[in-house]
Formats: sequence, C-alpha cells, structure tokens
Amino acid sequence: MKLVFAGTPEVAVPALDALLASGRHEVAAVVTRPDAPAGRGRRLVASPVADRAEEAGIEVLKPAKPKDPEFLERLREIGPDCCPVVAYGALLPRVALDIPAHGWVNLHFSLLPAWRGAAPVQHAIMAGDEITGASTFLIEEGLDSGPVYGTVTEEIRATDTSGDLLTRLAFAGAGLLAATMDGIEDGTLKAVQQPADGISLAPKVNVEDAHLDWSAPALRVDRMVRGCTPAPGAWTTFRGERLKLIQVTPVPDRTDLAPGQIAAGKNNVYAGTGSYGVELLWVQAQGKKPMRAADWARGVRIGEGERLGG
Repeated sequence: MKLVFAGTPEVAVPALDALLASGRHEVAAVVTRPDAPAGRGRRLVASPVADRAEEAGIEVLKPAKPKDPEFLERLREIGPDCCPVVAYGALLPRVALDIPAHGWVNLHFSLLPAWRGAAPVQHAIMAGDEITGASTFLIEEGLDSGPVYGTVTEEIRATDTSGDLLTRLAFAGAGLLAATMDGIEDGTLKAVQQPADGISLAPKVNVEDAHLDWSAPALRVDRMVRGCTPAPGAWTTFRGERLKLIQVTPVPDRTDLAPGQIAAGKNNVYAGTGSYGVELLWVQAQGKKPMRAADWARGVRIGEGERLGG
C-alpha cells in the first residue's frame, strides 16, 4: 500500500522505521507537528519523526492544523491507501479521515478499551496494573473508540517507569503496526468493535497531578513516582521549595515515620507515608541536577522531625 505516516515524538520513530524496513509498503510522506521551540535558546526544532523522515528522503508535511486546506489538498494529491498513526498529537477532522481508502490506523499504547486518552502508560503504572500492551485501531471521531485490528501484551515490571515501559511498547508496537498494514492490504485482518465494558480514561498528566500525597500508602507513592518519570516528574516540597522525586522504593519494615516525615542516615534517606516508609534514591532539588538522595540530604542537613510536603 501507499502510506502516509503521522507521528511526532521519539516514541513514534520505531514504528516509522519498521514500515520503512518492511519492503512491502511505500511510505510516501510523513505528517508531523510543526517545529517547536526547545532548549535554553528556545530555537525552533523539528520533531524526531521529521528528522527521521528527512534522513530517509521522505516528504515531510507540517500543517499547523490537519484541517488546513493546503494540507488536505496535498494529501489528496499523494493519494494514500492508508495512514498509520503513532502519537501524532492533533485531532484529525472527518474530511482528513475520509481521504485514504483504508482510513487512519492508530497505534495506541494500551489494551483498548482500557486507558483511552493521551497518557495510557502513565495511568497504567499509577493504577497498579500488572499487564498492559498496545493496540492498533481504526480512528473514528470518538476518543480512541474505533474498532481494533490487533494487540500485543506487555508485563509491567515492579521497577518500571513510564519511560521504561513506553520504550518497550514502542518497539513491540512497531511490529504490530507493520503487521496490521500487511493484514489490511491482503484482506486477512478485520477490525473488531471494542467492548462496551472495561473502558477507562487516561487524560494528560500535568504538573499538579504529579504532586505527591504523603498520606497515601507507600505503594501508591511509588507508583506515582514511576508513572510520572520522566514527565511531568513527581514532586513534593521541602522547606518551601519544590523537590522532584525520581526514584523511590517501598520499605515495609520502616513504620516509625509519620506521613511526610523524613529521616536521613549516612547512606539512606527515608520518608513516611500513610502505610510504611519509602526510601528516597534519586531526587532533584529546584534549580539543581538529579542526584542521589543521600548526597542531597547531606547538603541540606535535615533536622529531626522535618517533613516533606509542608
């Protein structure tokens, strides 16, 4: 088939690579978000998908909005049979959805209908799920509600951050998306409507959502930290300044600390929760680089009875 691939961040690059390497389909163009300011100088930078497409000599389309007439006209001129999508980042209007004969097929990082929305991996970890995966589905105008072509499953490990898990799913999902394109082309794959039961939503996790509640159980604190790493970053406050927590681990036998109470030894730093303690392993103080929690604690000289979170 002739394909136009839509995607923007680094997590979409493995899927583009898989389609380029398949040898069975032609990736005629790539659609991605416009260049965005990045870094200290805030200079405009192309998306990872745009960079990869340019390396491969593929036409790159960067519409401000996918309903722009110039973009729609160019898409009609290309005449794709199907448009595979991975984390494109913009809502596709009906007029765009109708252009390819086989529609737009999205690779979504959950087992639909679980975790429909922008942050499925973060929510799966924060909810304590043991299994997740990726799904390919036909995009409709509803939120991740279209019929599903195929899935792959992935275990959520006890120490997984959302970054760890998303990286694994990006590569597993790349193979699924390529296989889905093959099945659509040869007619062996039919999309199946999602069940009405088991729907859960995964909206974007913002900075305020990542504010830790020390009255929550230790397992909840650990899941919040892992789910919000690397972005937006779980955080608390210490002496009125924000402190980001990068890695913690539950310590069931540490039951002597009140929620938020912090205790530092020579090589270990602990904080109390609503159940038992957690050990702080890596932290990032405001305006500082990430560091081992023990090094941070030595620098700030924690007093007896001091607390995280005010």
